[in-house]
Amino acid sequence: MHFASEQRLDDGVLERTFTLGEIPGTLWTPPSATPVPLVLMAHNNGLPKSQPRLVARARYTAAAGYAVASIDAAGCGDRPRTAADTQARAALRRAVAAGEPADEVFEAVVGPLVERAVPDWRTTLDALLGLPEIGGPVGYSGWTAVGIHLAVTEPRIAAAGLFAGGYVPRAQRAEARQVTVPLLLLLQWDDEGNPRQRALDLFDAFGTREKTLHANLGGHTGTPWFELEDGTRFFDRHLK
Repeated sequence: MHFASEQRLDDGVLERTFTLGEIPGTLWTPPSATPVPLVLMAHNNGLPKSQPRLVARARYTAAAGYAVASIDAAGCGDRPRTAADTQARAALRRAVAAGEPADEVFEAVVGPLVERAVPDWRTTLDALLGLPEIGGPVGYSGWTAVGIHLAVTEPRIAAAGLFAGGYVPRAQRAEARQVTVPLLLLLQWDDEGNPRQRALDLFDAFGTREKTLHANLGGHTGTPWFELEDGTRFFDRHLK
């Protein structure tokens, strides 16, 4: 892991960019010098690690006493896209713009993203847990499809906060019954791009004995700020 830059923010959080092979990422750590728990934070469908809403979530969570890491998934953010990536995304934009059924196009775009993202997250997790300022346990926050696959394949994930937005491929809907860690699922009741019933069915499918659903009125990007406060309390219960 190579740290490329660092800056101390106004709230005392240290923000550092890093590269790990071909994986670019950002790590935020709190002012505390003692080893702290880690939260892996991913945005829906591979939006970049520099996305303002993700950065705001990361800084808030780090200030609450966590190390927080985000990476760009393969084909997203600062990472190059293949011709197949570009064609699949163009097909998705055309289908959405035309109001056509987009499930199969979403499957073609999001399924491969998840399969490529999870190994990168596990590689990043290996490196982060080698840093003296990070002691674990490990939580996950964000992109639901990646969170499901990571929770099933990575035993170091102790709790997960998921956003019920973004397409969840069939493979991850099937994997949901294997998820056994505590979950907090956030649902925007009026999300224009994600059918409410599909999110409710997914919540019902999770196999864990401890799962909580928070539903709020509003569209896709309207999640209330207080949910970030509640999310931090969720991680406090399970990671501290």
